[in-house]
Amino acid sequence: MSKFTIYQVFPRHFGNYNSNRIPHGSIEQNGCGKFNSFTTKALNEIKKLGISHIWYTGIIEHATQTDYSAFGINKDHASVVKGKAGSPYAIKDYYDVDPDLAEDVNLRMTEFEDLVKRTHKADMKVIIDFVPNHVSRQYSSDAKPAGVKDLGENDHPEWHFSPLNNFYYIPNQKFNPGFDIHDYFEYPAKATGNDMFTANPTINDWYETVKLNYGVNYVEGMQKQFDPIPDTWHKMLDILLFWASKNIDGFRCDMAEMVPVEFWAWVIPQIKISYPDIIFIAEVYNPNEYKNYIYNGKFDYLYDKVGLYDKLRDITSRNTPARELTQTWQSLGGIEDSMLNFLENHDEQRIASGFFAGDGIYAQPAMIVAATLTKAPVMIYSGQELGELGMDFEGFSGVDGRTSIFDYWGVKSLQAWTNEGKFNTSKLNKEQKEIRDFYKRLLNITLTEKALSQGLMFDLVFANLENSKFNTHEQFAFLRKYKDELILIVLNFHDTHLETEVCFPNEAFKYLNLKDGGKYQCVNLLNPSEVVPEFNLSTKVNFKTQIDAWKGKIFKLNKI
Repeated sequence: MSKFTIYQVFPRHFGNYNSNRIPHGSIEQNGCGKFNSFTTKALNEIKKLGISHIWYTGIIEHATQTDYSAFGINKDHASVVKGKAGSPYAIKDYYDVDPDLAEDVNLRMTEFEDLVKRTHKADMKVIIDFVPNHVSRQYSSDAKPAGVKDLGENDHPEWHFSPLNNFYYIPNQKFNPGFDIHDYFEYPAKATGNDMFTANPTINDWYETVKLNYGVNYVEGMQKQFDPIPDTWHKMLDILLFWASKNIDGFRCDMAEMVPVEFWAWVIPQIKISYPDIIFIAEVYNPNEYKNYIYNGKFDYLYDKVGLYDKLRDITSRNTPARELTQTWQSLGGIEDSMLNFLENHDEQRIASGFFAGDGIYAQPAMIVAATLTKAPVMIYSGQELGELGMDFEGFSGVDGRTSIFDYWGVKSLQAWTNEGKFNTSKLNKEQKEIRDFYKRLLNITLTEKALSQGLMFDLVFANLENSKFNTHEQFAFLRKYKDELILIVLNFHDTHLETEVCFPNEAFKYLNLKDGGKYQCVNLLNPSEVVPEFNLSTKVNFKTQIDAWKGKIFKLNKI
């Protein structure tokens, strides 16, 4: 697959024009975005940003404190729901969509299906979450197809473990966490989603969820019982096929490494028999398991959180020299194009927050690396392109630098851009416009330049370690090449203006099949109006340029 770009968006936030912003506020007080908020105008503007895929986060129905019992949806006990809105990862019904997102709750699935059609009409693809590891404590499907057995329906709760069960149980004990759950009653207790095989999870555990059983006996030596195929595997296959039939284009699989790789190896090829173009992205945080989940688990892409994300964050925070990026991409050992690169998502702190960089402007060189270093896809999180601060106290989620996924909330930067359905820049301030223009230029360049989407990469750091005009603590540079198209990227991870020179080693010419001494015309793709002198690309001549603080340049070298 060619390089692609993902816009992660939380529909609950995106179309919410309510500016009340009352901590712990209800849906009536604070409002909520809808499927229908993604109008044709909205989708076309997202597309113009340089986006090829939208990851709609929080589509599948999850536990909530909002009462939808009038629509035949079971009411959740507030003690086992995080926040008024609830976590989108505490799945309540795998066969339904979140009623919060529907204008007409009775037509909620139709409204989602229409959103998929509108997104495709805008020439973008649709990704949704698949949450395989855990469900809400009160999971119960009221929308399951005829003949489908509910999770746990045929379980033997007197057994701690059995591959016949969908859940893990703590026999003869009631659920009794270390905090007040009022009159909520669960007996016997089920194991908690973050592998807590106890009746007493803490407030810091994923207490609102229960762990699904894929045939691994965690308590008794991690024994695997996969023959015959565990019941949960069959149920999850049916759920994936159900959503694939909605004409979506991919799944982002939540905490995929907490589910045995053998399940993925079994289920993904079966889905691709009927839907060969559908993609699977795994949230995996253990680098030792990366190749296992790609080669054996059959995933198309993996999160690169503990590698590139962490390194770019450290460099942007001035804790780590830029030259360490070389070891970071090399450590992937050939799977770097199968990673998903990002600087923000719903789990991570906003770049502009006081916990990260303090200003979205500072992330420009890091974002250029994430988008252009390899052929891997790149993702941004809605609001990132506006320098969203994420420093609100929304309720369950405190001031933590993140935009809450648990609370009903109006996000100021998004509200300025969505502009009550106009989706324009008239209400953005100067800095928001600058940041958005940068992302728009970068992401479109990423998609259209074949040297970036399909080309080879040569890291220039090693060749410039002894170059007194190039400080590898604050600077990074690399080449990308596809056929006759050549791009040079130079970055400044420093808070002062930079005058630098980049030298090119013999190895670069050999690896990229370039002639030493060719004359090139240079264009800075991020600022085409910049005047750049002609340049003789040679081992004997350094490339000279100036770069402002926390900026980068993407030079397209056109042979004369």
